[in-house]
Amino acid sequence: MITVALAGKPNAGKSTFYTAATMADVDVANYPFTTIDANRGVTHVRTECPCLDREERCGNENCRDGKRYVPVELLDVAGLVPGAHEGKGLGNQFLDELTNADVVLNVVDASGATNAEGEPVAVGAHDPLDDVDFIEEEMDLWLAGIVDRNWESVERKSRSPDFDLDESITDLLTGFGATEHDVATVLRELEYPDDPKAWTADDREALARAIRRRTKPIVVVANKVDAAPDGAVDRLREGTDKPVIPATADGELALRRAAEAGVLDYDPGDDDFEIVGEVSDGQRAGLDAIRGVMDEYGGTGVQTALNAAVYDLLDRITVFPVQDASKWTDGTGNVLPDAFLLPSGSTPPDLAYAVHTDIGEGYLHAVDARSSRRIGESHELSEGDVIKIVSTAGP
Repeated sequence: MITVALAGKPNAGKSTFYTAATMADVDVANYPFTTIDANRGVTHVRTECPCLDREERCGNENCRDGKRYVPVELLDVAGLVPGAHEGKGLGNQFLDELTNADVVLNVVDASGATNAEGEPVAVGAHDPLDDVDFIEEEMDLWLAGIVDRNWESVERKSRSPDFDLDESITDLLTGFGATEHDVATVLRELEYPDDPKAWTADDREALARAIRRRTKPIVVVANKVDAAPDGAVDRLREGTDKPVIPATADGELALRRAAEAGVLDYDPGDDDFEIVGEVSDGQRAGLDAIRGVMDEYGGTGVQTALNAAVYDLLDRITVFPVQDASKWTDGTGNVLPDAFLLPSGSTPPDLAYAVHTDIGEGYLHAVDARSSRRIGESHELSEGDVIKIVSTAGP
């Protein structure tokens, strides 16, 4: 399962975002380091369900009238403060947890109402753009420290006649989620000495920064946008090359809770909601304020940020494997039972291996269930494809 990590300084709204996205009970409070132990939960990215192309909806528990929610893991850990890579605050604990992440949502207080340490200040007193830069810097320097501390092992291996630099660096960075392909791609982009013993601290830091960018891409979540000064989001977008998603995690959490209580008709990622239950004047005023943010930005931003991380930065597509190509069902008659998030450019054999190693190893051919036509091994799958895999390991 893909893992999305929430990064950010204390009191930026990470735990609120986590709760709104997972509806799990966690501590949410207005003081630094509310989160001590990492929270892990399941949230979802949203896409269109293929059942929209059929006469009836599929009835899957993750489908809401054609809105398909695909599970991903969400990780929320202690907030970072300047110097986290040196162990300040709970930095080491956070950064060690980050090794498990595929992509990072940097939750920033767009209102500028918390300083670098996460302590409350006047709205606009702190520049949110500083938080975008420092989170990335802490991540880069932390990884550079890991490379530095372990570089001696690469130097020792270089004495061997069959030494391979790519392989040695891959071994060093495997725990960080870097693959051999990642390392090879990064090294092609860098200039460095052939002999690892000649590498300088700057060479190792350049390697760390490049690997981090490739293996831990970042989406900036401009949280608390409902309280942000005019122009705050534009300034963030102009000041960074990363995607910036305006968001109100508080607003999303309020909508999710109201929907659970039967007060609202609302699904995560909707750009509006309908009041279907009794609300007080105060509650209606609060809902109207949330609607104002949604009108401006097309939603609360929570689902948009998750989708941007997985579908855009990680470049994933959603593919639906079935056993019956005509009915789009599994062996027990469930319609569109599963959804897999595959890298763009994946082929039918890739899907087969994603379903199960045995299915992949026994792969024979695949059928596009929409057209009922056999497709080749090199056929590139697309978002929303419904595919029957024929394998010696199963039906």
